[in-house]
Amino acid sequence: FFTLVLGLWLLPKADALQCYECLPNKHGSCTETTSECPSQDYQCAAARATTFIGDSKIFDITFKSCVQAKDCFKGSFNYGISKIRINTSCCTGNLCNTKPAPYSGLVSNGRQCFTCKGPDCTGSLNCEGSEDHCIKATWTVEGETTILKGCTSKQFCSGDAIAQAAHMTGADVSCCQGNFCNSASGPSGGLLLLMVPLISFILFS
Repeated sequence: FFTLVLGLWLLPKADALQCYECLPNKHGSCTETTSECPSQDYQCAAARATTFIGDSKIFDITFKSCVQAKDCFKGSFNYGISKIRINTSCCTGNLCNTKPAPYSGLVSNGRQCFTCKGPDCTGSLNCEGSEDHCIKATWTVEGETTILKGCTSKQFCSGDAIAQAAHMTGADVSCCQGNFCNSASGPSGGLLLLMVPLISFILFS
């Protein structure tokens, strides 16, 4: 028994990965460095967050870091007039996250949710890619209530994700499954008020 314990103790211990790290500042730029991940549970990652207003791309932010396996995913928010797409590529070798995450286009998946166009929140929206939930975000600024509706991926509908989104944006966020399940009515508007803190929540949560 003593020999077995001694042998296990003398086995070489696996080291945490070394990964490239590049965390964008408020202007979207960063300086690439290397860092050691906190533990063996982490992988190297390259991620991209792309934001659209209508057909115009307004943000295309890339970053690299150590992440846990649960944070390696592709997903999106889609409010019709605005979209945020997230693409994360992960790998398990030292300094393997050399290339930036690719940009990926999305196609309709057959699901539909309500969306808001001006004060009318009864418009229909075709969901895309992995968007398998309908979403409704409500927040109040200076006494004025704003509602956004659309499609999103399940990764953004967990209890932790909703709690973090509420903390970062001040919005009351709810998700549901089923076509047009986000049917409650209300005024819309104020997209840019939500965009910047929402991107921060996605990148740095």
